[in-house]
Amino acid sequence: MGISSTKEISQSEAMDVIKDTIAENCVVIFSKTTCPYCVMAKEAFKNIDVQYRAIELDTSEHGRQLQEALQQLTGVKTVPQVYVNGKCIGGGTDTQKLGKEGKLLKLVQECNINAGT
Repeated sequence: MGISSTKEISQSEAMDVIKDTIAENCVVIFSKTTCPYCVMAKEAFKNIDVQYRAIELDTSEHGRQLQEALQQLTGVKTVPQVYVNGKCIGGGTDTQKLGKEGKLLKLVQECNINAGT
């Protein structure tokens, strides 16, 4: 995560972690291990053989602060929150729908195009 101490992190530090993670990874899923919609989002990427970075908020040391920062950033408190190429594409149902429509892979491929420029 980039933050190794056990102390609480500030809201601005949590926001920085979120923004850095989104900027450094083509696909990021802010998730909880027990959430069926989070599993649905991950399955959508597995179905198209695309790797993703999952941040499991329920097992992360700073998960509570990260979820609060996500809510500030997006206005949404629930997970999953799925980011592709720096943009939030929604939750589990949205991600699954994009996958079934064949649009999810196109969004991921845009990351690779932008990475080369």
